[in-house]
Amino acid sequence: MDEQFIQAVLNIVDIIPNGRVATYGQIARIIGHPHNARLVGKVLGKFGGRGHHPCHRVVTATGRLVPGWFDQRPMLLAENIPFKDENHVDIKHCHWQGI
Repeated sequence: MDEQFIQAVLNIVDIIPNGRVATYGQIARIIGHPHNARLVGKVLGKFGGRGHHPCHRVVTATGRLVPGWFDQRPMLLAENIPFKDENHVDIKHCHWQGI
């Protein structure tokens, strides 16, 4: 993966405010790669653990959480993120508008 792409993704993730979520596609658009939402997800899965990036604030366009990441929901609940159901945040009420 391109180091510049990785850093761009992590830089955006770092500015998502507490109590808000962004989507993979949104991050891809912000960094100028609108067709690379899946690559954003791969970057977060592989490199998001470096340092203290709030990757738990990134969800799918429908608000779905990362399957198998059992800490994501409690982390979002701690930030008062509303949920529609067990696996989906209420994205209409907590979506970060971004840059």
